Amino acid sequence: MPDLTAAQIAVVQRLIAQGFTPVAFPLYASAMGIRRGSFAALLVPAEHATLKLLGEPCYLIGLNLAVRTRRHGRPCFVWKQHSVEATPELLQELARFSADLTALLRG
Repeated sequence: MPDLTAAQIAVVQRLIAQGFTPVAFPLYASAMGIRRGSFAALLVPAEHATLKLLGEPCYLIGLNLAVRTRRHGRPCFVWKQHSVEATPELLQELARFSADLTALLRG
């Protein structure tokens, strides 16, 4: 995980207070993972006092970040050979996760 300033640590503490959990994703060692439920995102330091998203928030398949894509004309989340249908409920949860995370990162 990257080294964080005191201000960035305060952001992480704010996330934890709102139900997010820091996690490490070995394939993304230069970023900090943050998780809530079945969703996660990668964060990287930005300037002195902030963190920013690296890519888009993801659905987790096991402990792996899945890519949102389409298969056979249907939305799904995919990690290697594993696939989970991106139901309207999951997409709504992902949108809520993304909105909550973005709002907390803004302060």
